[in-house]
Amino acid sequence: MNRIVKKELPTQLWSAWGAFRLTRSTHAKPSLRPVSDHARSWLNGDSAAYFESSYVDFTQNPRSVSAPLRQLFEEIEREEVAHGATTSVQSTNVKELISQYQAHGHRRAKLDPLGYAQSVSDSSTVKELESATNMDARILDKTVHIPNNTYIGAKIGVLTLRELLLRLDGIYCGPIGTEFTHLTNPEEVDWIKRQLEVERHAFVDENRKKWILQRLAAPSTLESFLEKKYSSEKRFGLEGCEALIPCLDVIVERCSQSGVQTLVMGMPHRGRLNVLANTLEMPLKELLALFDAKLKIPEQLSGDVKYHLGFTNSKLVANTGKKIELVMLPNPSHLETVNSVVLGRTCAEQFHLGDTRGDKVASILIHGDAAFAGQGVVSETLQLSGVSGYSVGGTIHVVVNNQVGFTTNPDTYRSSAYCTDVARTINAPVFHVNADDAEVGHRIQFSIAVMRCQAVTFVSSLAAEWRAKFRKDVVIDLVCYRRRGHNEVDEPSFTQPAMYKLVSKHPRVFKQYADKLIKEKVVDHNWIAETQKSYQNSCEKAFADSEKITVLPPSLWENSSATSESDRSVAATGVDEATLMQIGQALSVPPDGMALHRNLKRILTQRKDMLSKRMADWALGEAFAFGSLLKEGVSVRLSGQDVERGTFSHRHHILHDQEVKGKRMSVLNRVFENQAEYTVHNSILSEYGVLGFELGYSLRRPRRSLVCWEAQFGDFVNTAQCIVDQYLSSGEKKWGLQTGLVLLLPHGYEGEGPEHSSARLERFLQSCDDDEDACPSAEELANPHFAQNQLRQCNWQVLNPTTPANNFHALRRQLALPTPKPLIMMAPKSLLRNPNARSSIDEMLPGKEFQRVIADSSVQNPASVKKLLLCSGKVYYDLVKRRQEDGLQQQVREPGVTALPTWSSRYCRSPSSASNSWRHSRMIAFGRNEKSSETQQ
Repeated sequence: MNRIVKKELPTQLWSAWGAFRLTRSTHAKPSLRPVSDHARSWLNGDSAAYFESSYVDFTQNPRSVSAPLRQLFEEIEREEVAHGATTSVQSTNVKELISQYQAHGHRRAKLDPLGYAQSVSDSSTVKELESATNMDARILDKTVHIPNNTYIGAKIGVLTLRELLLRLDGIYCGPIGTEFTHLTNPEEVDWIKRQLEVERHAFVDENRKKWILQRLAAPSTLESFLEKKYSSEKRFGLEGCEALIPCLDVIVERCSQSGVQTLVMGMPHRGRLNVLANTLEMPLKELLALFDAKLKIPEQLSGDVKYHLGFTNSKLVANTGKKIELVMLPNPSHLETVNSVVLGRTCAEQFHLGDTRGDKVASILIHGDAAFAGQGVVSETLQLSGVSGYSVGGTIHVVVNNQVGFTTNPDTYRSSAYCTDVARTINAPVFHVNADDAEVGHRIQFSIAVMRCQAVTFVSSLAAEWRAKFRKDVVIDLVCYRRRGHNEVDEPSFTQPAMYKLVSKHPRVFKQYADKLIKEKVVDHNWIAETQKSYQNSCEKAFADSEKITVLPPSLWENSSATSESDRSVAATGVDEATLMQIGQALSVPPDGMALHRNLKRILTQRKDMLSKRMADWALGEAFAFGSLLKEGVSVRLSGQDVERGTFSHRHHILHDQEVKGKRMSVLNRVFENQAEYTVHNSILSEYGVLGFELGYSLRRPRRSLVCWEAQFGDFVNTAQCIVDQYLSSGEKKWGLQTGLVLLLPHGYEGEGPEHSSARLERFLQSCDDDEDACPSAEELANPHFAQNQLRQCNWQVLNPTTPANNFHALRRQLALPTPKPLIMMAPKSLLRNPNARSSIDEMLPGKEFQRVIADSSVQNPASVKKLLLCSGKVYYDLVKRRQEDGLQQQVREPGVTALPTWSSRYCRSPSSASNSWRHSRMIAFGRNEKSSETQQ
């Protein structure tokens, strides 16, 4: 018959007919001619589409198609009846159809609780899925063999097409939309498919349902209580996304089950108070006390708004019986700034616990939708996730997706389909979930062994399990809404009138879920009322107790200098010569078994020559500081772009074999037995994210670790200005954070133009919190504790060291200060190779210390000095050279002033000062680098 029909069909349709016939029936005879790829394509073949549409017409009315086609379709149906053959979707390959659901089902998912936003649509894929669900009933009731790319129906091997499509729709197009087919690891893709598709007997029992309802009642009741008591206060409440609380509860529970002992968390201001109260279990009376305008702040602190504050608590996880420490880091108004800070703190916790895989310490980051899509630090932080030295074994990201950014709609605040698309760059799976679907699941209309219950809690559990198994980042997109404006006193209807008409009519998730459980007879109205009353009473009691609190609770500031040892002396920083020589030997002798670059061999020879003369240049002085701290059990971490070698090829702390690929050696880790660990890492090309990471790292055990970040050039630090301003300069004053982080900022005019010349020294000086109008008296200067008291009270140190020895003492002094303080160091460039910029080892021995003012010993008769120039760093060496050229050696002195914020001109004339011999000079001036117009210290 095919030969007869062929004469009556257009030639160009014949091969397409062969493809159509093969896909229609597994028992069809081979085609009379090869089938082209074009004919086989069910997505792009125009001719195949012709047959498909004609077959649909045939099933509805056989006489609506031409006689030849009618004969062909009748023949196929007779073969199917005779052989019991399976059928597929209008010639669509079942395997391909399943793949389309897995890859694109999220585009049709029911994610928006308001029904306001349309599903993300793609005309080529969504239309195919829609056509599959609108097929003729006779096709839907036929059975299909289950291919090997799905776990749906795998046990029985066949399903009706109707049941297969319903399951696919329920799993991939319900209240959960999953993006995972972009992952490059087949094991990861298969794991997610298995978690989503495998049938399980996992119905939610009544106790679990009651627990979910209670966890929704807690944030809902708290928000209502705060609205009643503080209606005019900004709270940035959680209303519209109360499901965040059970989401976090499940993550904490699953992490505890997998062995995690500490969770470090970061989040913006929206919902922070609710998370502090209900997830971290901050005493509610302390939280409510923060609303009291009369609350006293310790003198050493400035305090901050309540929705920026951090908190730490050890919480008992009921389901595991284990305690888990929850650490919420403070965050400024700058959204997403805390991201890399959390990762750094997590990495430090793991390092000090010896947790190399992230088994004991994990991190959670909570984001806003507009910020996650728009803030560059998000991308920088994500790029750290898989980099050696920065990876923390996976972070669980939860995006509180309000579907609006302040007053800006999604089509304005992003270009991507989803706010989470940036996470695809690191191959992270993304679980989009309807935040109003706390438990109801996929709402599938057919019989299946397991209903996908608990949309939010299920996804939360899945994300924690992913992190535990693969040690990689994962994203939960919690699609919700914002019941109020950007804050409680903001009017959102000015800019989103249509959305907020829906919001005003939309029931809260607690009421939705309570009504559902009442209908299921899990609870009754009395149970609901008692639950709400219990939480309400707790709030009222806490409110009464909060009125008795008059001072900021110690739990929010107890790590600040307000509680530090005010009389603790600065420890000695000198080191015995044998230790220094041993360090120098390790850095100057080529190691056995390493084929080094010939220029590096020359550098090592030069170091050896310096050691023989008992001298040290800048690189060797720095290595002396690092190595001696390692011997004392203090870990040292150095991070930044190209720091292993050094931007100016001066450091070389990692040696590379020139003949064996990948062979490298960390020299400072092989100096002493039982020494602490030295970690040096070339970072990604980022300042904001990496400096935030190192800041977070330095918050853990600041007295037992030295953490340094070096900019490639000092001017690049302005890319990380947010970390500098919000954390480094003011973090202790606002939040009680203690850090001894060192910033090494190459600085000085070296012929590379204005950009690479200045680390913006003046900005750091302007941010010092010393009183420029207060000058210490002679009595204060004579106090032996004067210097250490200044150091305890300042917000940071800004140094421009002139000699390798002073640089050595400054680095070691970071661990000797009475209170850890950030150190901003104007690092040298040309001085790294200036033969005059060297120090004798005698200046680093016991009894020696950091010098705030270095006397100029070249003048033989101090009384002859007419002008006193105060300078530091490169300027000192330039002025000495000019003085020699002009023959003014006995008339002009250039003492080195290293620490300007803690220095006073009166110090030069004090009897105890090393510069007392200059008191007869007629003029005191500061040296200036005229080429770059920078005031030097």
